[in-house]
Amino acid sequence: MRQVRLLTAPDVRTLADEIGLRPTKQRGQNFVIDPNTVRRIVRTSGIGDQDVVLEVGPGLGSLTLGLLEAADRVVAVEVDEVLAARLPRTVEEHAASAAERFTLVLQDALRVTELPGPAPTALVANLPYNVSVPVLLHLLELLPSIERGLVMVQAEVAHRLAAGPGSRTYGVPSVKAAWYGELHLAGNIGRNVFWPAPNVDSALVAWTRREPPSVPGWTSEELRRRLFTVVDAAFAQRRKTLRAGLAGLAGSPAAAEEALVAAGLSPQVRGEQLDLDAFVRLAVAMGRPQEETA
Repeated sequence: MRQVRLLTAPDVRTLADEIGLRPTKQRGQNFVIDPNTVRRIVRTSGIGDQDVVLEVGPGLGSLTLGLLEAADRVVAVEVDEVLAARLPRTVEEHAASAAERFTLVLQDALRVTELPGPAPTALVANLPYNVSVPVLLHLLELLPSIERGLVMVQAEVAHRLAAGPGSRTYGVPSVKAAWYGELHLAGNIGRNVFWPAPNVDSALVAWTRREPPSVPGWTSEELRRRLFTVVDAAFAQRRKTLRAGLAGLAGSPAAAEEALVAAGLSPQVRGEQLDLDAFVRLAVAMGRPQEETA
């Protein structure tokens, strides 16, 4: 294990005072102040000294230091210029021997199109709660080299991401995340390990990537785009049957019913009852959008 000194609660508050930081809800800024929680996240993630880890929203560096202690390299994406300016010095001060294995990218994670250095093999992050699902889906699509990961998100979001068909929390995030891998809940996180303490509970979601479904005659990107469009429509009005809910996308209730039957599904089925494979069959049965076939 490398020589790294993790941030404590006094360290975090000292750093915040130094740069005049006032955490904002707009950017979902809640900083981990408990070293034991950092160690738990790193341990649960399963990363090792061969991994290149992508971190999003490193903030003051609490988790960054823990990742540098365990991984080969860490690439951190931070959108806040003030936080980004201080982070390299924090790494130097607390993990001098690991500083050369750390790369900082000053950018909005939702707008990242490429990363410097070796391709990341894992994503481990305390994701900003207000954009956690879009960021996660964007990075999983952008970076197929990411084999596994662990993210801390709002507990409600964690349950949605990891939910299976038939669950009350199963919905759009569940199906879209399942396209990329197998997800599961990996534990709860108390509010008192953050500064400032959030007014919502937090939880960990872990996943392992798998190859997405494939269908002859469709490219992976064509299938993903069509699937995601169908999923959005299927859950737009949860109480409706898919015959009614997909009518607008299909062109009419009758056309939606025809696609459902072709996919081997009842016209009375609802979106929350379908697993990923069933949604894939339905997306294919509905066909490519007209503008793609014209």
